[in-house]
Amino acid sequence: MTNPVDQEELGLFRDSVIKALETEVAPSYEAWEKSGIVPRELWNTLGNAGMLCVDVPEDFGGCGAPFQYSVVVGEELARLGFGALSTNVMVHSDIVAPYLSHIGNDEQKQQWLPKMVSGEAVGAIAMTEPGAGSDLQAIRTSAVKDGDEYILNGSKTFITNGQHADMVIVAAKTDPSAGARGISLFLVDTSLPGFSRGRNLDKIGQHSGDTSELFFSDMRIPASALLGEEGQGFVYLMRELPRERLVIGALGVAAARGSLDMTVTYTQERELFGQKLSQLQNTRFEIARMETDYRVNKAFVDQCIREYEEGKLDAPTASMAKYSATEMQCRVADGCLQLFGGYGYTTEYPISRNFIDARVQRIYGGTSEVMKEIIARSVLGRA
Repeated sequence: MTNPVDQEELGLFRDSVIKALETEVAPSYEAWEKSGIVPRELWNTLGNAGMLCVDVPEDFGGCGAPFQYSVVVGEELARLGFGALSTNVMVHSDIVAPYLSHIGNDEQKQQWLPKMVSGEAVGAIAMTEPGAGSDLQAIRTSAVKDGDEYILNGSKTFITNGQHADMVIVAAKTDPSAGARGISLFLVDTSLPGFSRGRNLDKIGQHSGDTSELFFSDMRIPASALLGEEGQGFVYLMRELPRERLVIGALGVAAARGSLDMTVTYTQERELFGQKLSQLQNTRFEIARMETDYRVNKAFVDQCIREYEEGKLDAPTASMAKYSATEMQCRVADGCLQLFGGYGYTTEYPISRNFIDARVQRIYGGTSEVMKEIIARSVLGRA
C-alpha cells in the first residue's frame, strides 16, 4: 500500500507546470505546429523545469515523486491543447523511463535515466513495423548474437519522438522460431553506425509531434544493450502496457476538459437569434451530456490511477480506461466543435486542433478494437 499523495503539494506542482507551459510552450506552439516539429532544445527546457520523468528515483537523477505527479504533467499539456507535445512527453516519461526503471540494471539506468530527466537524451520505443502493428508477435526486426554484440536489422514505423530520439527501446526477434518467446528488448543508442531515420511522417493531427520511420542496417550494438533477459521482451511489453494505456486515458480526460472549458466560454459569449448560445436548450443539453460523459470517465481514470499506485491495476481494467476515455474524448471534441459552428472548422479556433489531435488516441497504444478484445477475454475467455 502506497502512502496517499499530499493533494496540496500536488496542486502546487500543477500550478508550477501550468506556469511553465504558459511561459515556455504557449507562445511558440502554433509555430511548431506549422513547422511540424518542436525544437530539440525544448526537451532541455522541460527538463530544467522539472517536468520530465518526475517519478524516476533520486538515485538516477529524478525526484522520486509519486506517479500522479507524472500524470499531472501530461494532463496539463493535454488540457491546454498541446496534444502533440503531451504524446511526446508521455512516451518519454511514462513509457520509456518506466521500462528502464523496472527492467534495466543499474548500469543501464545510470547511463540513460539522468539524461532523460534533464532532457539531454530523448527516449522513444519502437514496436510497430510496416507489417506488424497491434500483432507484436509478427515483428520481423532481428537481433543476431555475434560474440559480445548483437547485429540489428529491420525497420520500425509510427515511432513517436523518432526524429529527436537519442535512445530507442527496440523490440526485435532474437529467436524467430519461438514466436512471442523469441522477442527481446534492446536499448539502442541512435548515435551508433547502422541507425538511420526516415522522414517525419505527415499526419492529419498532432502536427508538431515527430513521428518517424526508423531503420537498422547491420547495426552492431553491445550485448550490454539487452534490456532484461533475452526472450522475455513480450512479457515485459505486456507488463508495462497498462501504465501506457492508463496515461493515454488520462490525457484523453484532460483534453476533454480543455475542450469543454473553451466551449462553455464561447457559448456564453456568442449570440444567436437574439440570445446567448448558452441559453438555447440544445446547447444546454449538449453541454450537460458532455460534462456527464467527462465526469464519469474522470472518476474511473482516477480510480485506475490509485490502483496503479497500489500495484493492483490489471491489463483489462487499464484497457477499459483507455478505451472509454479516448472514445469519450472524441465524442466531446466533436460535440464541442459542433457548438462552435462554422468557426469550429477553422484553424483560428483551438477547438479544431483538439478535434483532429484526439483521433489518434483511439489508435496508438492499442486500438479501441484491441482494447475491446482484451476486455472481452477477461469476461468471456478467448474465442
